[in-house]
Amino acid sequence: MLAIHPDAPPMTSDTPLPPRTRLRAPKAAAVAGILFSVLLIISSVLILLATPPTPLDNESGLFSQTPAVLLALNLVPFAGIAFLWFMGVVRDVLGEREDQFFATVFLGSGLLFVAMLFVSSAVTGSLILLTTRLPESDLPAVYDLGRIIARETLSTYSIRMAGVFMISSCTLFLRTGVIPRWTAWIGFGFAAIMLLRIGYINSLGWVMLLFPLWVLLVSLHILTKSYTHQSENLPQG
Repeated sequence: MLAIHPDAPPMTSDTPLPPRTRLRAPKAAAVAGILFSVLLIISSVLILLATPPTPLDNESGLFSQTPAVLLALNLVPFAGIAFLWFMGVVRDVLGEREDQFFATVFLGSGLLFVAMLFVSSAVTGSLILLTTRLPESDLPAVYDLGRIIARETLSTYSIRMAGVFMISSCTLFLRTGVIPRWTAWIGFGFAAIMLLRIGYINSLGWVMLLFPLWVLLVSLHILTKSYTHQSENLPQG
């Protein structure tokens, strides 16, 4: 039970509640964006190097480098978890200045990006699993269908959700000034490339790397700024 001071005024329905102290994310939480960037870049590069540029070029390309692809797929869940932490870090940096409209788009696009990234990875992992259970005569049809589903989920939907996430984030950054303006404008440029799918023919897969590179840039700034601010607040001896 709460102890009430005898001289304290009586509590009524109109009495305002005392303000709560806003919790702050730990400074090390900014590392989540760096971890996401590193894991997604490694995973994407391994898969891109193991697969042909177009879905129907080579039926054995994915299976010939199964260990590398399995390593890449095992990194994806940890990248997704780190990205969720990165979203929390960005919201913590924005604080009370967060705009509800853009924050809703920010959250929705970020969650959809992670979901579609997981779906694409799950389909690719299922392809590898089926190679050990299906006769060789059935593999080409399954391979073509799975490759197209995984590729389109990633390159048509997930990459565009990442672009929307960057646009909403950069808009919030410009309005609040928590990130340098040049970082936000770089994000707008990267997002335009991802949304419009410039260079679709053979380089689309590599365009996906623009997103983790931008997240890495933002995370490094947040981490540097947080520790610089912390050192400035330390008492001078």
